[in-house]
Amino acid sequence: MTKDGRGKAFEQRADAGEAELRLAMSRSRAAFVGTAVMSGLINILYLTGSFFMLEVYDRVIPSRSVPTLTGLLVLALALFVFQGALEMLRSRILARTAASLNEDLGGRVFDLIVKSPLKGSLPGDGLLPLRDLDAVRSFMSGSGPSAFFDLPWMPIYLFVCFLFHPLLGSMALAGVFVLAGLTVLTDRATRQPTLSATRSMQQRNALAEAGRRNAEVLSALGMQERFAHRWIRANDDHLQAQQSLSDATSGYATVSKTFRMVLQSGVLALGAWLVINNMATGGIIIASSILVSRALAPAELAIANWKGFVQARQSWGRLADLLNRIPPSNPLHALPAPRQSLVAEAVSVAPPGVPRLIVQDVSLALQAGQGLGIIGPSASGKSTLVRCLAGIWPTVRGKVRLDGAALGQWSATDLGSHLGFLPQEVELFAGTVSENIGRFDPASSAQAVIAAAQAAGVHDMILRLPDGYDTRLGESGTGLSAGQRQRVGLARALYGEPFLVILDEPNANLDAVGEHALTQAILGVRQRGGICIVVAHRPSALAAVDLVLMMNEGRAQAFGPRDEVLKRVLQPVPAAQSGQVSSRSVEVGGRASQGGLQ
Repeated sequence: MTKDGRGKAFEQRADAGEAELRLAMSRSRAAFVGTAVMSGLINILYLTGSFFMLEVYDRVIPSRSVPTLTGLLVLALALFVFQGALEMLRSRILARTAASLNEDLGGRVFDLIVKSPLKGSLPGDGLLPLRDLDAVRSFMSGSGPSAFFDLPWMPIYLFVCFLFHPLLGSMALAGVFVLAGLTVLTDRATRQPTLSATRSMQQRNALAEAGRRNAEVLSALGMQERFAHRWIRANDDHLQAQQSLSDATSGYATVSKTFRMVLQSGVLALGAWLVINNMATGGIIIASSILVSRALAPAELAIANWKGFVQARQSWGRLADLLNRIPPSNPLHALPAPRQSLVAEAVSVAPPGVPRLIVQDVSLALQAGQGLGIIGPSASGKSTLVRCLAGIWPTVRGKVRLDGAALGQWSATDLGSHLGFLPQEVELFAGTVSENIGRFDPASSAQAVIAAAQAAGVHDMILRLPDGYDTRLGESGTGLSAGQRQRVGLARALYGEPFLVILDEPNANLDAVGEHALTQAILGVRQRGGICIVVAHRPSALAAVDLVLMMNEGRAQAFGPRDEVLKRVLQPVPAAQSGQVSSRSVEVGGRASQGGLQ
């Protein structure tokens, strides 16, 4: 593709993401139209104070008419009450519009947070899309949008100033140009500090989250203090960036406020000079001062809220970019439940965000009732391959098919109901044991949960917990040992009797009883006509499979019946080299392993 072609493709993707955000915003079009109309009425009503003072000085005081004063006061009071009600209503409409935008985009933002790690699209702070949505919502529900709605009405005040006297109008117009220049300078001065503050916040939050996840390691290895110093440096960088941003914003806000007060006093002086020279009435002195102050108020308020505006604008841009890279899932045609085969057709896989292929040209075919064990040295691509077979990571080349249908033809929800997956590091969620096994499906039945637990051989263990299946777990399964979490995770993988069950080192934390239960679970999947794939480092996990795939350096070295493959890839360690190695030691891919598989 040519450079121009790449540029056009990027613009089309950018337009697509921007269009998705604008579509969500367009659902509140009626609210924005109503807010604009109310802003017009509010700005017209802002003239009440100026004309009230004008009438008092030019009509009431010379005539000394109390009834006139009373009538003007009652009228002004009614207009002020109406103005206050409109401002309150406008604020509430903007707040609810922001909440509506949050509601419309909330699901997509959660989708971005969950899918970004699988796409390699969101390094650093994984919750940044949520913070960006909060930044947009906070700005929309604040006073910033009100200032922007008021800005178009500034010409009205300038026109009235010119009606009072051309000199007053010229001074007010000069003030508007000065504040417009300050607004441009504020934008330029805050753009880069805002980006720096966001980046430093990402780094600080990422370090804090890493420390929280690895609290045990930091404490046991005495790393907490050193890690704290790293976080403190990141926090200092963030505070410095925030300070620079605050200095730029507050500096220009102070300059604009001071300028407005100076201009207001200048208008008073000019009005007095006009009165002295019989070129204006006395009421114009006060009325013009109030009017000019009100004319410049929206610009001053916009400058004061410019920090939030820049943050919201950058957040909007980041959300649009991420929405481009992770488009919404299109509805897919429902397919019948798989019952026959799993086929990998020369698949090559690279982890998200990594340009290098980890798995290259691996092909295999499994039929219902078969079990596959995947072995090989560390970093040979075993876990990468099973993530691809589970549809977690996409293929760079090749296809993975269930009953002839490529995984991309299944929706995530439909595919998930036919698939069980147990990763190396089992993560359970805050909730009950029953909810975790039932995959938090509100329609799950107690019988299905118990059946999955019994298939995993964990039913009796769960009954010994304080509240059985209703035992509440903390975040990441706090309250259970590593072995218990792995066994509950196995039950979750078996929930609903999925056709394809993939287990990545399922016996890493299991004792003899747990390994026996694992073997029975694998046999149970095969006996009911499912397919089970097991990544193994220990031979016991291969007891229930009939096929073995040997991986080495990302390629399939051998694939076939278990006993035949193991005879080819496992050789006893020569007696002269055995030394203190037991007679059960084997050598896999040329590397020794004490009683296990690499």
